[in-house]
Amino acid sequence: MQGEGISVASAESTGPGPDGTPSGPAADTPLPAGHATGGGAAADKPAARPPTPVVASLMLGMALVALDSTIVATAVPQIVGDLGGFSVFSWLFSGYLLAVTVTLPVYGKLSDTFGRKPVLLFGIGLFLVGSLLCASAWNMAALIAFRIVQGLGGGALQGTIQTLAADLYPLKERPRIQARMSSVWATSAVAGPALGGLLASYAHWRWIFLINLPLAGLALWMIARHLTEPVRSPGRRGPIDWAGALAVFACGGLLLFALVQGGVAWPWLSAPSLGLLGASALLAAVVVRVERRAEEPILPGWVWRRRTIAAVNLAMGALGLLMVAPMVFMPTYAQSVLGLGPVGAGLVMSVMTLSWPVTAACSQHVYRRIGFRDTAAVGIALAALILFSFTLLPYPARPWQPALIMLLLGGALGLFQLPLIVGVQSTVGWAERGTTTASVLFCRQVGQSVGAALLAAVANATFAARLTDAPVSGLPEHLDDVAKALDRPELLPAAAADHLREAVAAAVEHIFLGATAAAVAALLVLLLVAPRRFPVLPELREED
Repeated sequence: MQGEGISVASAESTGPGPDGTPSGPAADTPLPAGHATGGGAAADKPAARPPTPVVASLMLGMALVALDSTIVATAVPQIVGDLGGFSVFSWLFSGYLLAVTVTLPVYGKLSDTFGRKPVLLFGIGLFLVGSLLCASAWNMAALIAFRIVQGLGGGALQGTIQTLAADLYPLKERPRIQARMSSVWATSAVAGPALGGLLASYAHWRWIFLINLPLAGLALWMIARHLTEPVRSPGRRGPIDWAGALAVFACGGLLLFALVQGGVAWPWLSAPSLGLLGASALLAAVVVRVERRAEEPILPGWVWRRRTIAAVNLAMGALGLLMVAPMVFMPTYAQSVLGLGPVGAGLVMSVMTLSWPVTAACSQHVYRRIGFRDTAAVGIALAALILFSFTLLPYPARPWQPALIMLLLGGALGLFQLPLIVGVQSTVGWAERGTTTASVLFCRQVGQSVGAALLAAVANATFAARLTDAPVSGLPEHLDDVAKALDRPELLPAAAADHLREAVAAAVEHIFLGATAAAVAALLVLLLVAPRRFPVLPELREED
């Protein structure tokens, strides 16, 4: 396949020998000279440290994406009260997620072909247009459609900024910029709900979209003015695989639509679910066929043939799945079982974002000694133990106990995620880095969507069993009524309210067991699939 280096592929196929020592490169060190990937890898060593305005513009662009969901979520009551559409408001988030996820591979390939800067400028511009349209929406259907436009821009922002972070910084400094990006997400997780609530309460919900306009405009101007990509050696530019892009978009969109709506809009074993899943499987076969024939495929086969990239993709998919437990179900647990208000529940969850950037920044001191894979393996092993410890909490737990678990979990996941991202980006040259980074983010997003569907099914099954076998009366008869009962537990008999809280605790325990299984699966992938030492390109080696 065009652009794939034979020597790198052969290095990826090596693994631990019979005695446990690596039979490939002895450490996360460069392959011999001449073993780099195609597409100008020899000129891939980053230039001098980028100027401050460039770093600020990248962080500002990432903040647009990071703030989006959290700031919108707090204004949902006001949006629904103004526009209506309560039955479909969840698509304000699902539609955005669909657009981001299915466009990540497309933008990754485009950035490898045309450069990062034009793709990033296009993404910011499209996000800006989508925000303006959202602020002018006249009903819920229009707002959902405009959120999808926002997501089409967000996909370019999310993948391209991560790729630029690897382009602009040498290997030894990448943990610093990645930690800054993590701090943007951490700050957004705390500031987003507060800012959204203030705007919705004291201004108007439309301002949660209008506030993006000056931020996006400033980021657009700073990147256009200050970002200069290093000159790369010329490489052959084939035709854009628009057929593959359309097939990937259709397949991913249909699959995620089935996962989002399954068990909510219709039962999992109903005709709509089975039909959508069958159609997405058929489209997946079409994607494989189209991509095999394409001269420059959007989803090249080498993404899955190279052990390092394939292992990181699978591990990040498992990360997306397990993250559903703390991010989606922990607030419900904190409010329904612990009796905390929305602010307190948000704080219990958000402490995870305080420790994540810290351990991410410190991870370089670990992986320089034991390697990328083993550092990530330590992190995800700790995460598995921490997730399992949630099931050992007493009932009812004290608020500091799950908060401590979230704090420790953030620390473990920071040690897991960043070494994988830095490591996998360091095994490819410039002409393949956008595609590689996009594949990693794509797998995490798909894992999150699959996890939301699977863990929601686990929660619903637990609720159904507890309601059916309940020894008390006065409980909701249908799952659809559980949310209303949890919102107003004082309207239930005391025994029924206690039983419902115990059901929530049991459901969340089962969900955390599922998240534990996902963490164990990620650990097994790293140990059994990933090479012990990542084959870092010689141009990207940090100076001793």
